Amino acid sequence: MKKVELYTQQDCPPCHIVKQFLTHHNISFIEFDIKRDAKARKHMVNTLGSFSTPTVVVEDEVVTGFNIEKLEQLLL
Repeated sequence: MKKVELYTQQDCPPCHIVKQFLTHHNISFIEFDIKRDAKARKHMVNTLGSFSTPTVVVEDEVVTGFNIEKLEQLLL
């Protein structure tokens, strides 16, 4: 099983769709709310180089923004 991290924020409709996608496909993931978790926000920006949500990390691959096609390629 691949390690999946999801960086989100509450007022982000694409984040909710990505969460639904992962849940629908029974893909386990760890969710980080960047509005509530300053450490996760800093990691997303400084380490992952992402400035928007949703940001999904599949193993070492970073998928920034709403990109279901890329997630399907990496996870299904």
